[in-house]
Amino acid sequence: MIISITGLKPKSFWHTLPFWYRAIPSFNQAKKAPGNLFCEVKQIQGIQHTLTAWNNMESLRTFVGTGPHLKAVKSFRKIATGSTYHYESDTIPSWEEARQLWEANYKEY
Repeated sequence: MIISITGLKPKSFWHTLPFWYRAIPSFNQAKKAPGNLFCEVKQIQGIQHTLTAWNNMESLRTFVGTGPHLKAVKSFRKIATGSTYHYESDTIPSWEEARQLWEANYKEY
């Protein structure tokens, strides 16, 4: 399975509402997306993280490139900063493990 860990943060107080306006529908889309096995969100040190698990890279790519998530991606640079890390695994990491993996390996956007 493919594990995806993201860390996002609104650029300023004024970007908070537009951030959540896009983040909530994207998260709801992920929970219902074909191929999604696990989906959680957690704020850690002021950064909004998602931890998702997918059957395969194809299902992750389909989610990323469609619906509310695609709309969020198109406006991302204007309202937020963030990064992502994904890898193949047989298990879903704990939040502590996920945060450590993300910090050590993320790709900044």
